[in-house]
Amino acid sequence: MVKSSTSYWKSTIGKDGFRFLYFAELLKRPIRISTTRKRIGRLTDLVFAFKEPYPIAVGIYVSHGWGKPSELIPWDRVEKVADREILIKPPEHGDSYPPFVDQPGWIMVDAHLMGRTVVDLDGRRADVVNDVHLLESEGRLLLVHVDMSLSGLLRRWKLGRFRLIKDDFVSWKYVQPLSVEDVTKTDQVALSVTRAQLKELPPEDLADALEELSGKEQEALFSALDSETAAEVLVEAEPRAQRQIIADLRKERARDVLSEMTVPQLVNVFSVLPHDHKTDLLELLKPDVARRVEAILAEREAKARDFETPDFVTFPAPTKVGEAIQSLRASRREPQSISYVYVTAPSDNILLGVVDVRNLLLSPDGSTLQEIMTSPAVSAQEDDTKDTLTSLFVKYQFRSIPVIDSNGRITGVLRYKDVMRNAEIRIKD
Repeated sequence: MVKSSTSYWKSTIGKDGFRFLYFAELLKRPIRISTTRKRIGRLTDLVFAFKEPYPIAVGIYVSHGWGKPSELIPWDRVEKVADREILIKPPEHGDSYPPFVDQPGWIMVDAHLMGRTVVDLDGRRADVVNDVHLLESEGRLLLVHVDMSLSGLLRRWKLGRFRLIKDDFVSWKYVQPLSVEDVTKTDQVALSVTRAQLKELPPEDLADALEELSGKEQEALFSALDSETAAEVLVEAEPRAQRQIIADLRKERARDVLSEMTVPQLVNVFSVLPHDHKTDLLELLKPDVARRVEAILAEREAKARDFETPDFVTFPAPTKVGEAIQSLRASRREPQSISYVYVTAPSDNILLGVVDVRNLLLSPDGSTLQEIMTSPAVSAQEDDTKDTLTSLFVKYQFRSIPVIDSNGRITGVLRYKDVMRNAEIRIKD
C-alpha cells in the first residue's frame, strides 16, 4: 500500500526529541533572531533537496515583498521550531541572509506541492495535496508524506483544531520528483503508482524505508507503527535492521510486537539475534510459543505443528462456489493470506481436498467445491520433521500445505516462506 493512516504516523513529539510536524502549521510562523529577539519575517516556504529515501530541508524561504529581496535561511542556522515562532542564529555576514537562488534538485513545498492535484500512472485524479508531513530528527527536517485529507485542508485554513477525519497520507517515495525547474502548467503532481495501488502500504516498502535510516531515525519511525504493522515490517527487514530495531524496543512494546508474529516468523527474527538478547525476548512469549521457537532454534526434531499457522480457510464440501466467494469477500481477510480454500467433510472437519483461489474465481457459481476440488490434497502430518516438510515444498512448490492430525482433520497450514526461509537461515548459520 502506499497510503498510510494516523495509526502509522502521528503528529506528536516523540522520545529523544523526534517529532512530526505539518507544513501548514509552520507556514507564516514568525521568524526571530534568537539572541536579539528581532523579527525578520515569516516562513514563506520550505526548501528541500532530493535525497534518498526522503528529501531533506535545505532552508527556510522568506519573502518580504515591497521590492525587498527574498532570503534563504540555511536549515543549519535554525535553532528551534517552537509552537509560536522559529528561532534562528543571526546571519554570519551583514544584517540579512543571502537571497534565494534555486539549485538543481531542490523543491519548494508551498510553491510546488501544496494545493496541487495528485494523479496516478493511469492519469486519473486521486486528490489534492492539502498538507505535507515532516519529520524533525537530530537537527534535520525530512519530507516523509503528502496529506490529501480534509484535516489537511483545515490545517491550511488554520482550523487544525477541528479534526473531522483521519489524515490521508501518501509516502513520499510514491510521489514523482517535481523540482523548481520541472514545474509545468498542469498544476499536477504525479504518483509513481496507480490509484488501485493506493489502498495499502506493503510491509516490504516500510522495511525498505527503515533500512535507509540511521538507528535513531529507525527508532522514531518504527515507534509510530501499530503493533501488527510493526511485526510485519520487522519480519521483512534485513537482519542488520532487525537487530537494531529490536535492541531499541522497550519491554512492553517488544511483547506487543512479538505477540503479532507467527512461530516461523519469530524463528526467522530470533535466529539473527545475539544469544543473550534472544533469551530475554523468549521470556516475553507465551510458554507454548516459546517452546516451539526454542525447538526450532535448537535444531531439535522440530515438527510440523511447530511451524503451522491457524490462518486458513475451510468450507464444507457441498458449499457452492458463489457462496464461498461471497463469504470470502465478507470476511475482509488480507488477500495475501488466502491462496487456497480447503474442503472438508461437513460433519468432522476431515480434509477432503483443496481448491486454488484462482480456480475458485473462474468456476461457475452453481458448482460445489467438491466438484472442483483437487483430491486428495497434498498434506503434512503433525509429527512430520523439518526435512520432510522441506522435501514436500521442494517437490510440489505449493504456496502453503495443510497439516492434518492422525484422524485426517486439518489443524493448520504451513507457509512456503516460513518453512523454506527458516531452512535457508539455518544453513547459513
